[in-house]
Amino acid sequence: MTEEVDGQADSGRAVLGRTLRFLREKEGKSLGRLADESGYDKSYLSRLESGERLSKVTVMEDLDGYYGAGDLLVSLWKIARIDAFKDKYKEYMRLESVARVIHVYAPNVPGLLQTEDFAREVLSGPQTTGQEREAVEEQVAARLGRQLLLRKNPAPSVRFVIDELAFRRPSADPGTWEGQLAHIADTAQRPNVVLQVLPFSAGIHHLMGKGSLTLLWQQDGRSVAYVEGGSSGLLTDDPDDALHHRLSYDRLRDLALSPSDSLAFVKDVLEEHRS
Repeated sequence: MTEEVDGQADSGRAVLGRTLRFLREKEGKSLGRLADESGYDKSYLSRLESGERLSKVTVMEDLDGYYGAGDLLVSLWKIARIDAFKDKYKEYMRLESVARVIHVYAPNVPGLLQTEDFAREVLSGPQTTGQEREAVEEQVAARLGRQLLLRKNPAPSVRFVIDELAFRRPSADPGTWEGQLAHIADTAQRPNVVLQVLPFSAGIHHLMGKGSLTLLWQQDGRSVAYVEGGSSGLLTDDPDDALHHRLSYDRLRDLALSPSDSLAFVKDVLEEHRS
């Protein structure tokens, strides 16, 4: 999924910013003192409080600990991060965050498996202003925030079918690519995650050139399908359409390597890269 920044601070980010300021003022701390004690830049903290910036979730974890606020800031951050997606993606993001079963087919490394450095490289384009660089950082933070669902309790059951092409087009930076491959291998061994590689030997398939496909099953059994190609995406909850996409996914899954062979494949690519 392509994350986009809509450029407007709406209620989620504004509420988080007001809460940050409230907690600081309740402690009787100035921004300068907070910066000294937390290790974060004063101007950065100020922009978080004003709702101008979206932080990484780790910043909110640190500040929750600093203020003794439990997971208040992290909870508000999970709402505020949706601001970094255009309106047409927000319903998909909501459904993904509460899905009990997620099946993904991707011709490239999917966002749910990307490392921070790899995501930054994927999302970065020509940047002529500081504002554009900040927009990329917000998109990176939003993309990494989606990955929290892989570790929540209870965690959803997630299956990835990834085209071999994704593993044959490395990052421009060798270190970034090594970290990305290692992260995929580690994530594939999580108890709630299944990874399958669709090899070139599977030949031409009916989703080739059509982008990615994601199927989401909700707690009540409802299913939706999301098809994304280029800069456009289509979310459908029509039962016939969802069934059609599920059958398409099942055919690709049957063509893919087994989970154990897929993990071995990723580790082999990693070793080839290191040698």
